[in-house]
Amino acid sequence: MAQILDPIPADAKGQILCCYVNATSKIQIARVSNVPKWYFERVVFPGQRLVFEAFPEALLEIHTGMMASAILSDKIPCGRLRVMDESDPTQSAPGPEQEEMPKRPHRNPTIDNKGIVLSDPFLMTALTSV
Repeated sequence: MAQILDPIPADAKGQILCCYVNATSKIQIARVSNVPKWYFERVVFPGQRLVFEAFPEALLEIHTGMMASAILSDKIPCGRLRVMDESDPTQSAPGPEQEEMPKRPHRNPTIDNKGIVLSDPFLMTALTSV
C-alpha cells in the first residue's frame, strides 16, 4: 500500500501493514514517532479506521484532541497493530515480543452529532442503599 504524501524511506525493508481504530468519541492525531527520515501524522475521527504501512519497531503515538490542545494518550508498537493476511502462508504467528491482544466484546455506543456518548451497552447505572 503506497502512501502518496509521505512514503516510507525507499532504502528501508521490512515494512508491515497496520491498522488503528479510534474507538473514542474524540478526534485523535496518530503520529509515528521513531522512524528516521520519515514523518507520518494523520487525523483520526471517532470510529474511523486508519490503515498504514510502518515497521514493527515503530511507535504510533495517539494524541487525543481537547478544546485547544492535544494530550499524548497512548504509545502503541506498530508490531501490535499488524494486519495479518490469512491467505499468505509465509506470515508467521505473533512471537513472544508480539503477543496477541485479548479478545474483547464489540461495543456499539450511540454518539450524537456533537460527539457525546448517549448510550453504551457496557455502561450500567446501579442504585445502592446505604
